[in-house]
Amino acid sequence: KLLYHLEKEEQMPDGMCIDAEGKLWVACIDAGRVIRIDPETGKRIQTVRLPTPRITSCCFGGKDYSEMYVTSAYDGLDETTLAKEPHAGEIFKITGLGVKGIPQNFYAA
Repeated sequence: KLLYHLEKEEQMPDGMCIDAEGKLWVACIDAGRVIRIDPETGKRIQTVRLPTPRITSCCFGGKDYSEMYVTSAYDGLDETTLAKEPHAGEIFKITGLGVKGIPQNFYAA
């Protein structure tokens, strides 16, 4: 089932997670953002822009899961591009989203 059609500026989806309200967060690689989608309506309801384009994944963490951690990539970028993108490859902590994540599931080995 098609849940959401990415806008042109959102580029391509990469890592994803779910928040406590059941909304889907999607890292948009080469678009410098994470978007929040309502799976019931198929609408984007929030956008968080980051200071580098290659956003690869997102997850909630922290004491009460109110912090979002977002990873980015620098692999495949040449030296000229890396000079223009000094935050490529960094991990970002985002606070103040107004929503929390859910604890991860652990599986026995």
